[in-house]
Amino acid sequence: MCPVTVFEQDGFDLRVEWGLDGVRALGPHCAVLVIVDVLVFSTTVNVAVEQGARVLPLPWRDERAAEVAGAAGATLIPTGLVNLAGQPTATSDPGWTLRPSSLAGSVPAGTFLAISSANGSHLSAAAAESGATVLAGCLRNASAVAAKAVELAGDGPIGVVAAGERWKNGDTLRPAIEDYLGAGAIVAAITGRTTPSPEATLAALTYRTAQVAELVTDSISGRELAVAGVPKDVALATEIDVSTAVPVLTDGVYEQ
Repeated sequence: MCPVTVFEQDGFDLRVEWGLDGVRALGPHCAVLVIVDVLVFSTTVNVAVEQGARVLPLPWRDERAAEVAGAAGATLIPTGLVNLAGQPTATSDPGWTLRPSSLAGSVPAGTFLAISSANGSHLSAAAAESGATVLAGCLRNASAVAAKAVELAGDGPIGVVAAGERWKNGDTLRPAIEDYLGAGAIVAAITGRTTPSPEATLAALTYRTAQVAELVTDSISGRELAVAGVPKDVALATEIDVSTAVPVLTDGVYEQ
């Protein structure tokens, strides 16, 4: 049995934390763990799964990702991978990228994708080792994820982890408001929990009072995508409850 400290939010049946350390803190003590990376991993996984695809999240951004994806028979979508020497790695693909808009309406049912990302994929892989049932949540499927989490958790605690972004040095977490709002949307839709932690309570209150699309669009992450020329990904990611697809991590693969 794992020892319990205050960092696990012990005694609360609904919990919210941040990043990889949050996964490690909550995962072993929760029946269900929801990973929220709104811009854009969780949104991309939702878009893929609702079309009948499966997604293999990979924690590496080097040639190991290509090797594991190839061995699994998955199509690795390019996300700026480099080899162990730091050189770009070529991948063959049909035009798909980590951007959810590149997948919308273009992924045949039964497609097996592999996605490597510094945040959502990394957290998903870590969560898979925690013993919790892992879901991928975003604004698009918040209510559906909430209902599935309640169904799967039974009487056990539910943890929701806002992925956050990385600062440019790559080593430290940058809290990202889009992920906090996504976590809050899921928490706000969860029923049957009587003792949410203060962290969960605040996330839900924040979501309920927020102008979500406006805030995310004007956030650091939203403006970063706009500068990169892909503002439609922000618009897609800020659609609320438009999807009933719930990606569940089964044997390391997200599927519905």
